Amino acid sequence: MLFGKNKKRTFVLGIDGFPYSFLQDRFIQENMPKLSSFTKQNLTKRMDSVYPVVSSVAWTSFATGQNPAEHNIFGFVDRTPNPFQITIPTARERRAKTIWQEFSAQGKKVIVINVPLTYPPEQVNGILTSCFLCTDINKSTYPADFSGYLKEKNYIIDVDAGLAKENKRKLMDELFLATDKRFEIALELFKNKEWDYFQLHIMETDRLFHFFWNDLEMQGEYYPDIIKFLAKLDTHIDELQNKLNDEDRFIMLSDHGFCGINYEVQLNAWLKQQGLLKFTNGSTKLPEYHKDTVCYSLLPGRIFINLEGREEKGTVKKSEYQNIRKDIKNRLLNFTDPATNENIIDRVFFREEIYSGPYLDNAADIIAHPKRGYDLKGRTEKTDIFEKSHLNGMHTYDDAFIYAKNCDISKIKSIMDVKKAILTN
Repeated sequence: MLFGKNKKRTFVLGIDGFPYSFLQDRFIQENMPKLSSFTKQNLTKRMDSVYPVVSSVAWTSFATGQNPAEHNIFGFVDRTPNPFQITIPTARERRAKTIWQEFSAQGKKVIVINVPLTYPPEQVNGILTSCFLCTDINKSTYPADFSGYLKEKNYIIDVDAGLAKENKRKLMDELFLATDKRFEIALELFKNKEWDYFQLHIMETDRLFHFFWNDLEMQGEYYPDIIKFLAKLDTHIDELQNKLNDEDRFIMLSDHGFCGINYEVQLNAWLKQQGLLKFTNGSTKLPEYHKDTVCYSLLPGRIFINLEGREEKGTVKKSEYQNIRKDIKNRLLNFTDPATNENIIDRVFFREEIYSGPYLDNAADIIAHPKRGYDLKGRTEKTDIFEKSHLNGMHTYDDAFIYAKNCDISKIKSIMDVKKAILTN
């Protein structure tokens, strides 16, 4: 039985990494006509992402309506300073309530599928299916027995990104299959379960643009497959839209834009070249950095000062902290591509300039944001600063989009503003 036929419900469709600028492009208008039609009929806006521009941070900022220093998620990887350890943040580290938690607390039914940083699955008043951080489908859902349904449907938690190196044809096939399964399951739940708030996340667009951007721009080998994928996505979106009631709120959004990559930039290799990062006895493992290190980096572009009293091997005096940050900022802003003499870094922030909240001390001391085409990485074993790999698309900050039907989004400027718009109108 359909639930709440006469009740205002909210459906949120996340299309990861889909650029606002695409919606203005004739290519999308021709190959995704339904999406183009929807976005012309109702208000559609360009909005900003968050710094750093990674999905785990952006979607947590969406879900909580707060900045990283309030919700405590700063990247796909993080560190504890003392004793020094590299960590992978999960939903356990999130320190702010999500929109689905708030709806659950109000007694409203929620369904959440595949939203980044929803692992491990948390208790909700409904159903939650975890994101790509989960490697075992048996541990991917709340309630736990819902995983049995996913297995019966041959649900895919995430595509195998390693196929980008080994078998791009198979990767493309997985992108189609994973997307089809997400919509198939979502539409079944849509019809058969009670819900007030439903969020479906499509991660495959992000994977597509990361690994096939050159084919898109240059009309390469996989260009026909990209067209087919986007057309199929358009059909799925249209089917979903048609099943909503006239009074339902329908919101589509992305968390960042995309552009091509000139180079992957190994920031720790640059820090070594600058004499700011040193290692003990020839090691290249970050936990084994030398105590004389001034700073080190975690991707993308987050730099931590080796501060005395905070870091396990900290030697930088607190009295030197501000001057050292200013020096590193100046060096970053003068960091250039030797082939073109073009600046690599667009903006450099001290953490307190872009974050505020109780977890500010967990943020990187410096956040560097690159110019388009320069994808900041954090490998420590690398000696070459500039590299190319199987990745050929990267995230951009200022080209996310949001579309809404029956919801006022006129005041939204960044992805952090969306939750408030949903809850207040």
